[in-house]
Amino acid sequence: MSKQFDVVVIGGGPGGYIAAIRAAQLGFNTACIDEWKNGKGGPAPGGTCTNVGCIPSKALLQSSEHFEHAGHHFADHGIQVGKLELDLAKMLSRKDAVVKQNNDGILYLFKKNKVAFFHGRGSFVKATETGYEIKVAGATEESIVGKHVIVATGSSPRALPGAPFDEELVLSNDGALRIPAVPKRLGLIGSGVIGLEMGSVWRRLGAEVTVLEALPTFLGAVDEQIAKEAHKAFTKQGLKVELGVTVAEVKTDKKGVSVSYSSAKGEAKLLEVDRLIVSIGRVANTTGLNHEAVGLKLDERGAIVVDDDCKTNLPNVWAVGDVVRGPMLAHKAEEEGVAVAERIAGQHGHVNFNTIPWVIYTSPEIAWVGQTEQQLKAAGRAYKSGTFPFMANGRARALGDTTGMVKFLADAKTDEILGVHIVGPFASELISEAVVAMEFKASAEDIARICHAHPSLSEATKEAALAVDKRTLNF
Repeated sequence: MSKQFDVVVIGGGPGGYIAAIRAAQLGFNTACIDEWKNGKGGPAPGGTCTNVGCIPSKALLQSSEHFEHAGHHFADHGIQVGKLELDLAKMLSRKDAVVKQNNDGILYLFKKNKVAFFHGRGSFVKATETGYEIKVAGATEESIVGKHVIVATGSSPRALPGAPFDEELVLSNDGALRIPAVPKRLGLIGSGVIGLEMGSVWRRLGAEVTVLEALPTFLGAVDEQIAKEAHKAFTKQGLKVELGVTVAEVKTDKKGVSVSYSSAKGEAKLLEVDRLIVSIGRVANTTGLNHEAVGLKLDERGAIVVDDDCKTNLPNVWAVGDVVRGPMLAHKAEEEGVAVAERIAGQHGHVNFNTIPWVIYTSPEIAWVGQTEQQLKAAGRAYKSGTFPFMANGRARALGDTTGMVKFLADAKTDEILGVHIVGPFASELISEAVVAMEFKASAEDIARICHAHPSLSEATKEAALAVDKRTLNF
């Protein structure tokens, strides 16, 4: 007889493992199923984020930034370095160690919270009188039953038509994290978050990086003023970005990869590189879920259809994270996972899509929350704006990193903060103040009146809020 659980979570990424832990905290007998394997075939929960996404990319970004500082910036601080050498194998090994620490941490949290963990692929079998039967296909096959099921199977990289990933020459985010030697020439198709972060890593380590982007604008989802500042910084660093291109064909041979494309002006061009990273978005991962067996509804993109509360068309079946609508962000998945566990318990889980922060971990970092100036203009909403450059911030000067600015957008009448946009040092950390402020419906004046430590980068946030009323003190 199959073991019965109150809650079964399919998928152990940020949405899944967090949902399982919260459900267990609420007193539910909970199981989590995840098939990800480490190099030795053991369990590696954490999903794309932990294994081939957020965590390893940040490890390499940090390592490559140290390398660049040693080679180009230490001398400014009076630090002389001898012959600079790169031990890429060591760098990749450190990245793998960071990933393993996170994998092990999740397994510990399961044990601490008494979540039953099943290593294998979870799929629907049928509806039963007591819930849904789920098959776990791993080293051994077994079946469990969940009264409630939370699907958190994440997403997979979208391949370019006619150029499937081989993870040797044509790379997804997975292959981009484990290139064994720094390529002399690296191509990127897509200038989104993954593309820019991976491009930054390998450029710092010595690759000549060219980015081909289909859209006519750079970082179209980012506030236009911030995107222009970022583009200027990346270009200065040596990142080549070509916009408005149309890729015609991708060919691979022993020499590498050749990309035939037309420019924004319609000129036929050829890009020859040693390796090519394709970063053109991600698709919901429902492969092998066997959703047909229980009649779980998918949309035309293959994502699971849910309502505002993450309920599917089936009673007691929920879905969260990349496999449903909304931004494909790890922290969005986590918030949905917590909210669903609390809704199962009869509580009122809360996720505010308007205050979900976005971050691109390049140098300079880019972070934002709320609406962009172009969105406010399109909506016809009257607004005020204020900006403050990091070049006028004492802490940024001391850091030697004065690129970028903080920008506030506030309602013209009420002064309610509508959006905050940052490009510059530690933007990923600075944006949290804006998220808190917007969640509590704060005004720009509220931030302008709060005392910020001196000297700190956060003073740029205060000054940008002051700038909304045209009364900055240090610029």
